[in-house]
Amino acid sequence: MSQLRSRIFLLGILVVLAVILGACTPAPPPPPVPTTPPPPTFEGLSLTTDCAAYPEGSAATFQSIEAVDQFTVVFTLCRSDPAFLSKMAFSVFSIYPQEWLEATAANPAERLESPVGTGPYTLDAWNRGESITFTSFADYWGTPPNADTLIFRWSTESAARVLELQAGTVDGIDNPGPDDFAVIEGDPNLQLIERPALNVFYLAMTNTFPPFDNVLVRQAVALGIDRQRIVDIFYPRGSEAASHFTPCSIANGCAGDSWYDFDPEAARALLAEAGFPDGFATSIFYRDVVRGYLPEVARVAEEIQAQLLANLNIDAEIVPMESGAFIAESTAGNLNGFYMLGWGADYPHVTNFLDFHFGAANPQFGTPHPEIFEALVQGAQIADPAEAEPFYVQANNAIRELVPMVPVAHGGSATAFRADVTGAHAAPLSNEYFAAMDPGGRDTFVWMQNAEPISLFCADETDGESLRACEQMMEPLYTYEVGGVENVPALATSCDPNEDLSVWTCTLRQGVKFHDGSDFDANDVVATFTMGLDAASALHVGNTNAWEYYDYLWGLINKPAE
Repeated sequence: MSQLRSRIFLLGILVVLAVILGACTPAPPPPPVPTTPPPPTFEGLSLTTDCAAYPEGSAATFQSIEAVDQFTVVFTLCRSDPAFLSKMAFSVFSIYPQEWLEATAANPAERLESPVGTGPYTLDAWNRGESITFTSFADYWGTPPNADTLIFRWSTESAARVLELQAGTVDGIDNPGPDDFAVIEGDPNLQLIERPALNVFYLAMTNTFPPFDNVLVRQAVALGIDRQRIVDIFYPRGSEAASHFTPCSIANGCAGDSWYDFDPEAARALLAEAGFPDGFATSIFYRDVVRGYLPEVARVAEEIQAQLLANLNIDAEIVPMESGAFIAESTAGNLNGFYMLGWGADYPHVTNFLDFHFGAANPQFGTPHPEIFEALVQGAQIADPAEAEPFYVQANNAIRELVPMVPVAHGGSATAFRADVTGAHAAPLSNEYFAAMDPGGRDTFVWMQNAEPISLFCADETDGESLRACEQMMEPLYTYEVGGVENVPALATSCDPNEDLSVWTCTLRQGVKFHDGSDFDANDVVATFTMGLDAASALHVGNTNAWEYYDYLWGLINKPAE
């Protein structure tokens, strides 16, 4: 027994030692815990300049644009700008992806015909001369379109557009002719929606070509055109002879004296005083594209031709031009003669009409007049319309005195649709938004407008038919409410100013994708504005390369000396 107890005792000691030794043996290392790498540091882009470096008399807007973090952009201005949000909402200032801008800088053709945006529709195909097809963007951040496919077609003849609408081959048309209003209203299968006359048609002259370098000649023309007769014969209801360049419904648009009354006798006396008692020969240039401001282009040209001859003995040859060439030549101030052009509101502020046309950077009418643009610079910095009014009185009176053009009419216009289209509208700014329209439950919405777009890169376009197409695909930081003029957030959720409206901090919408699948962030905003504003940037490549809206409304930097 003692021997057995000894064995049991030894066995117990061995067990205890095993336990102790097991406790002292290091445990195997735990399996590695997977770690998520830290997000890459955001390196924000910036665009800066010296406000004093802007050319004299330019818009001189931006001191800097900075991506302070992935979803915040700060715009620091050289002066207060109460119209900042209204300008930002204009589709020309839509945002493109930084990488796409860099990749297409050496390939302008791709920019002009294959844009990449964030909008509800993406480009499917552009069949030149026939149609443009858009398809719904599956990753759109907002409300998806009602119709999966959107097709743009065009015809210069209003009668042809109406016939297609009556036949049901299109769902909506722009600018039915004055005689078609009653036809559409009398058809139970159609609906007519009228647009307010936020536009102007004008007869322009370029003061670098004689005899239009003589202000007495220009004043004689102002007195010698019967503008009311033109409106009465060629314009639909809702139109009026223009008392000022800007429609009176826009604050300060009609500040100052009204335009000259028709007085052919006084006109002939002024022309004789200018040295042309027997008149002179010239040209009238136009493009055969119907607009709300000019519904019957060729007939109005013939009427003006007849009035010039009868009232002033001015013998003017009519010269039709292709739309793109006409815009390029008139923009550059290269048309030696009269030319017929107009303007529809892009945003509802007097700066849109006056600053664009009569600012120091615009050569359209020849040498700009400081009597006009210096007052405009002052007025543009004042938020209160009543406080700004004296500057617009000064500017409008100078326009009347110097006559860079003759404002003829503010034209009423309309859109028309099949009766079963819901959400149909005629936008006051002519920026109809087709994603909000339902073509009676059909998968395809077909729109017929007046002309084919010139390009689909609208950062460097002013053509309304081009802009409307771009607006289906592209989005700015702010936009306008559907069918209205109030600006509302789009790619920004807010843009908040400092006290004197000289610094605007924009918070960007998160989770937005471009049509190419890339993510939207603050660097895309800075790259887009660098493309438009910095004439020395490799990104500054467009169609006309005039960059009119960027230049006349914001002011280009590093602009080459002329």
